[in-house]
Amino acid sequence: MRFGRRDKKSPSQAVLLLLGSLLLFPIGLHAEEKIPVVVTLPVLKDFTEQVGGPYVEVKSLITGLESEHTYTPKPSDILAVKRADLLVKIGLGLEIWVNSLIKNADRPDLKIVTTSDGVGLIRDHAERNDHDRRDETIDRQHAFKEQHTMGNPHIWLDPENAKIMVRHITEGLIDVDPAHKAEYMRNQSRYIMELESLESELKKQVSQLANRNIVTHHPAWPYYARRFGFVIKGDILTQVGTEPSAKHMGDLIKLMEREKVKVIVSEPQLNPKIPQTLAEETGAAVVVLSPLPGAVPGTETYIDLIRTNTETLIRALEGR
Repeated sequence: MRFGRRDKKSPSQAVLLLLGSLLLFPIGLHAEEKIPVVVTLPVLKDFTEQVGGPYVEVKSLITGLESEHTYTPKPSDILAVKRADLLVKIGLGLEIWVNSLIKNADRPDLKIVTTSDGVGLIRDHAERNDHDRRDETIDRQHAFKEQHTMGNPHIWLDPENAKIMVRHITEGLIDVDPAHKAEYMRNQSRYIMELESLESELKKQVSQLANRNIVTHHPAWPYYARRFGFVIKGDILTQVGTEPSAKHMGDLIKLMEREKVKVIVSEPQLNPKIPQTLAEETGAAVVVLSPLPGAVPGTETYIDLIRTNTETLIRALEGR
């Protein structure tokens, strides 16, 4: 038997195969390069990938485990911004640390998308669902106003705001890559429909609750509460990085007893000891919700984040 004879090619056959391969894969032709995008928060990474699909390579400067308020940039962040074609941020003074990165990157041609543009802002606690505020909350309201003079920056926790943010990102991608405009627009439409379905589904679930009163760790949740119908009666922290006073904690305890608040919302990015202390004093349950994707199991995407947060909070309010 003559093994291998059948695999041999004549010189003419080899030339034909080579020519064919060159026609299919011309010399110097590389896979299409992806658009380098830098975002400040992981939620913006998800939005950008939903719209950009295979045409983008997105780096989030924070992972979701850090606080968006107190993040300290690394040298590698400057390099990432220097290499990017597009930078996406929230704005509203949330990422005060990103301005120095942009300046040090020295990229005057860098396209910057501010996703909060055009979003209706909550500027103080008076715009919440809490219609039964008492005198002891006045100090808390004043501190909140001082912290967020431009408006509360946690806009993404309302899916209606997320739609506006996604549209801004779509416009930014089209600006730097007009060749794929049709794909970006299709992806935007698909994702917005998913957001609408999510909102409708979760609002129906929340509407069944008899008691929707909560106290939150810090003022990250007014947009979310307003959209889904939860009622924030107070915040433990009025400003990230500060400790609540003994008077403030005492006022919160009285308020929770009077308003029958049975659930305290804590966050994985913040110190859990204070919410736990408040729970011990009031008998309320502590539930951990994350304002950012990836910090809690099952919250890797924005849609997963909103669904997991809402279903977890519903279970806690039902006493399950």
